[in-house]
Amino acid sequence: MQQCCLILTPQVKRRVIGADGYCCAMSNKAAGEEASGGAPVQSVDRAVAILEILARDGEAGVTEVARELGVHKSTASRLLAALDRRELVTQDAVRGRFRLGVGLVRLAGAAGRGLDLVQQSRPVCQALARQVGETVNLAILSGSDALYLDQVAGPAALSPHNWAGQRIPLHATSDGKILLAHLPGADLAEILTPPLARFTGRTITDIGRFPGLLAAVRRQGYATAVEELEAGLTAVAAPVRNAEGAVVASISASGPSFRIPPDRIPALAGAVRRAAAEVSRRLGWTGPPPASRPAKRQKNRSAS
Repeated sequence: MQQCCLILTPQVKRRVIGADGYCCAMSNKAAGEEASGGAPVQSVDRAVAILEILARDGEAGVTEVARELGVHKSTASRLLAALDRRELVTQDAVRGRFRLGVGLVRLAGAAGRGLDLVQQSRPVCQALARQVGETVNLAILSGSDALYLDQVAGPAALSPHNWAGQRIPLHATSDGKILLAHLPGADLAEILTPPLARFTGRTITDIGRFPGLLAAVRRQGYATAVEELEAGLTAVAAPVRNAEGAVVASISASGPSFRIPPDRIPALAGAVRRAAAEVSRRLGWTGPPPASRPAKRQKNRSAS
């Protein structure tokens, strides 16, 4: 089981905006009295302090919370009741003690999903490009295509084409194969439909070959595309996972086929997989890569 560490800052704003978009203010006073003075801010500050107490101690009773806050038990009880209504804390029905609630898990998940993928991956992609000397790309699934979010040119790249913001076919690219390999079966069947476009003589257009090909991608942890999109271009990609382990993106290294011959692919794949694992770690994934964890298909978005 993954462990989550919640860090709460003592600085709070006057109003708390909930995960569902509405605003609330927690206070010991009636609504009319909250319109003036610092009572709402003080109440929010105390509520945050309660969460910090429970995060530190695991559980606590009303008396312990009141003592730590330096308030009357009735005040602590009202604050705990407000947090309980939001499921930020939960009370043991038998012992009456409080602990952190499932509402915090929802908030933590929303924060994790909101992490900027490009921001988290950019330094890793830069380091990978320097290490392997090739161009590194970050891609996500967007509709029935792969959408490149970012690109870092390696020192050996000569005037590389900038793919950032452009869409590429899934079936003819290493990034696309990674994203296809971790789709649920229904989504895969909807996306991978004939006829598949042929870009070179090596493009795989026979849909019957993909079940075995994608199973191999999941098994080995990386995908290759050798002159399938462009003649003379070879690429290797690996999956990026979010905190839940779902594949949300792919990282690839690509370059001229003469610089990436077949005997170099295993070493390059190892470097790409390590980079993808580091980005996954930055997104909150702490476990080993699951054998098969379906990714959520994103709705079609236009590149910009």
